[in-house]
Amino acid sequence: MRAVRYHEHGGPDVLKVEDAEKPEPDDGEIRVEVRAAGVNPVDTYFREGSYEPPELPMIPGSDLAGVVDAVGEGVDDFAAGDRVFATGLGNDRQGTYAEFAVAPTDRVAHLPESVDFAQGAAAALVGVTAWRALVDHAELDPAETCLVHGGSGGVGHVAVQLADAAGARVVTTASEEYHARLEELGAHAALDYRREDLADAVVEAAGRPDAILDHRLDQYLDFDAEVGAQGVRVVGIGNTEPAAGFENIAAARGTEMALHLMSMYNTPDMAVVLRKLAQMLAEGDLDPQISARYDLDHAADAQRAVLHDSFLGKLVVEP
Repeated sequence: MRAVRYHEHGGPDVLKVEDAEKPEPDDGEIRVEVRAAGVNPVDTYFREGSYEPPELPMIPGSDLAGVVDAVGEGVDDFAAGDRVFATGLGNDRQGTYAEFAVAPTDRVAHLPESVDFAQGAAAALVGVTAWRALVDHAELDPAETCLVHGGSGGVGHVAVQLADAAGARVVTTASEEYHARLEELGAHAALDYRREDLADAVVEAAGRPDAILDHRLDQYLDFDAEVGAQGVRVVGIGNTEPAAGFENIAAARGTEMALHLMSMYNTPDMAVVLRKLAQMLAEGDLDPQISARYDLDHAADAQRAVLHDSFLGKLVVEP
């Protein structure tokens, strides 16, 4: 099969398209003919060496959508020909930028016929992340206010839709060019993250947030404490610098902020969440936005773009 691999850590240029052996599914696993693989910042962290991959050479990629090609022993819920999507790969096993990939069944769900493969791949990792953050950690209730930092990003634009579907009043931050689309996706208000009066604007738009999804803890912890309601739940899913802390811890104490730190890879049963996302996709309550599509030969361009380009939604690789 054709696959994107890297034999050493480095920049995007270490990614090469090569012939690789088609993987065989073990017990409790399925092999999928990959039709689309999501491109995520985490893929670049493994490639550059910030996170350690299980082995080299390594195929990057955390999520996929495609058609089941073979099943291992003990697999009853999936059969050859089934349409599926999966996530949580490329972490403890080879990834998904390839014509075929293997996944354990607890990280896979059936993909509805009405959902195309690119949308399935685009929804997987970011959908599980947003669900785990807002539903499991923040315990977001209907009629609460939710602030989503970075609403144009992969996780952000899905989180806006999940919070809206939950009945919350959603405020998000993004570049102005994306405001209209984010409001169509469910945001009550979209605000430019660069404005100097952002804290006042958030509170004016929807009141003080009860829950906040923060993708840059090193930048926004004090901001979250400033704008949050009493008992605000802040879920941190990322940062740009290793160190993060409060310049004004009294503000966080005053609101009795609860800070939850999470990783999508710790989700106890990804398949459960994927099945719920599949239902939302089928019913039109979740609409992942595909910003650009790349073939295997241009996977390096996709990994450059996911870190450095401005876009709304997701990038996908289509083998």
